[in-house]
Amino acid sequence: MNEQTQMLDEEQARNLTLAVYILQAAGFFVGGITWVAGVIINHIKQDSVQGTWYASHFRWQMRTFWFALLWLAVATPLIFVMIGFLGYAAVCIWVIYRIIRGWLNFNERRPMYELS
Repeated sequence: MNEQTQMLDEEQARNLTLAVYILQAAGFFVGGITWVAGVIINHIKQDSVQGTWYASHFRWQMRTFWFALLWLAVATPLIFVMIGFLGYAAVCIWVIYRIIRGWLNFNERRPMYELS
């Protein structure tokens, strides 16, 4: 099957990127299920934003999700020796930082970093 990727127009890309930031932030209040929805959107639509500054935000959002999941998986077994709670706290602080920093750059229409 030979599918062509349809590029999103500026408004669609902006709305989709904004929606994922909202889903990430909402994840703190609904047990993380919206995070899964956000990363699925990122992976499905990432080819549609290639070559735009939104691509760096998609990458930022996906890395936030996957690295948070990795570090939560590391911290979970450590709960039994009580240091896992510190890991959970560190991940939460890091995720909040990433969402806020991404949101600020997004509102200023700046990429998160230069993609080549």
